[in-house]
Amino acid sequence: MDRWRGRVALVTGASLGIGAAITKELVRCGMKVVGCARDVEKIQNLAAECQSAGHSGVLVPFKCDLNNEEEILSMFAAIKDQHKGVDVCVNNAGLAHPESLLHGQTSGWKNMLDVNVLALCICSREAYQSMKERNVDDGHIINLNSMSGHRVVHSTDVHFYSSTKFAVTALTEGLRQELREANTHIRATCISPGVVETEFALRLYSQNADKAAASYTQFKALEAIDVANSVIYVLSAPPHVQIGDIQMRPVEQVL
Repeated sequence: MDRWRGRVALVTGASLGIGAAITKELVRCGMKVVGCARDVEKIQNLAAECQSAGHSGVLVPFKCDLNNEEEILSMFAAIKDQHKGVDVCVNNAGLAHPESLLHGQTSGWKNMLDVNVLALCICSREAYQSMKERNVDDGHIINLNSMSGHRVVHSTDVHFYSSTKFAVTALTEGLRQELREANTHIRATCISPGVVETEFALRLYSQNADKAAASYTQFKALEAIDVANSVIYVLSAPPHVQIGDIQMRPVEQVL
């Protein structure tokens, strides 16, 4: 990770869970991390935690609603103005609503598309443009995908969510192809975890606490740090190594 020391990373959804774990690890490794979320206070607390831990990098909290393209573009403009640009973009933000295909609310479908797909594409595009205009040829775009982006489980609650993650699988491969066609050495990687013990299930099943709790009691789930370690592994790979997709899940989780 030495070559990334002092360089700028953007992490979306950095306020909690996997995003917070990734952010802390990148700061620990000496990067300047712009962590964005709607709840900027949590990122401010995370920044204070990183500072008190003596991490060599720095965390810059940024309030941004990924449902709003104007806010995303303003964030990239601020990063350009204050930190020159983005060298690493970690598209971590994602969400799920228990909206089935036969009875789901359109508003829930749109929210998942806006955050899980469109915001990821906008951030990837803007990160690439930031790298290109500064002649950064070794940047990296990392998309937090899911095992739900590779198979459809028998659960009506996550069928639409799964479709957004299948989109991430296709978009990341398309991004790799376009980056090659552009004659760059900028890399694109997916990380696809299975069940991770975070606030994800609590939010998905906010109306059913028992169902949310059951998501993490059937077997030992992954922890957020496990996913963060995968991000560090990807960034630590030599510049000529393209890691396409890391699929990871708990030992006891059935596909």
